[in-house]
Amino acid sequence: MATLADPQPDFATLPEMAADVFTAPLARPAHVGEDWLEPAQTAYTADDHGVWDDLFARQMEVLPGRACSAFMAGLEKLDLGRGGIPEFEQLSEELGALTGWSVVPVPMLIPDHVFFWHLANRRFPAGNFIRTRETFDYIQEPDVFHDVFGHVPMLTDPVYADYMQEYGRAGWKAMRYNRLKALGALYWYTVEFGLIEEAPGDVRAYGAGILSGPTEAKFAVEAQSPNRIMLNVDRVMRTDYVISDLQPTYFVIESFADLYRQTVERDFDRLYRSLPAGFTYANSAVIDVDNVLHRGTQEYHLRGGRGSGATPV
Repeated sequence: MATLADPQPDFATLPEMAADVFTAPLARPAHVGEDWLEPAQTAYTADDHGVWDDLFARQMEVLPGRACSAFMAGLEKLDLGRGGIPEFEQLSEELGALTGWSVVPVPMLIPDHVFFWHLANRRFPAGNFIRTRETFDYIQEPDVFHDVFGHVPMLTDPVYADYMQEYGRAGWKAMRYNRLKALGALYWYTVEFGLIEEAPGDVRAYGAGILSGPTEAKFAVEAQSPNRIMLNVDRVMRTDYVISDLQPTYFVIESFADLYRQTVERDFDRLYRSLPAGFTYANSAVIDVDNVLHRGTQEYHLRGGRGSGATPV
């Protein structure tokens, strides 16, 4: 088995975790192997499928005009509105024919090195469960709706699909430098909460965390509270982020080709050597190097955010 100090260039082998690599400890369920893949996709109940259909319908009321064109095209290509939770094998066949990706079931959040390894091999790990009616509006751990509805349509775009594979490859390097938090910030502000300027003044969402939630889909692209700043990879990887509330700042790309260029062509060895162990910038900060599209009022967070019942304005 490969080690993180000597990764295999073809990423065929799951790396062992060196003792000096700092990652969050996760207990592996007994029924999965070191790849953390479930033996099979869950046999969902009729109510599970009903939850998917209701979540899908709710998002389709708010996403037109707010979701990026690539996402809307991906929904159509994969026919995710055909009814019920998609069957991963069929979905993988359709996605594989488009960009060579597949969707694989996992029981929960999985370790960083395993997640990166799957991405490097063009496999997207998706939660093998769906939220309940009681957690319909918010669930902290990503479920099959967030993972499949939010992420998978974007993998039909060839350039974005390549970016995701390169992100997986970059993960191994980040672990060797113990800079997973910095690389996690890049994932957060692009894959989960990224915006794209499709035309001057026309900013739309491509991040799964935005696309899978009705409140953030409106807040991210329309509200006065958050900052909207053009993406600068070095700056983003030094920026803290919010996990359990709406984002104070969103970063905007010009195109997926621009995103790919800024990341794949960046010398990350040099960048990691220059990064501090912690974040430099607060999640609401606007700094002198920023290309600011909209400087937010931060009213929502100054009023206390989700915990206070503040209106997302």
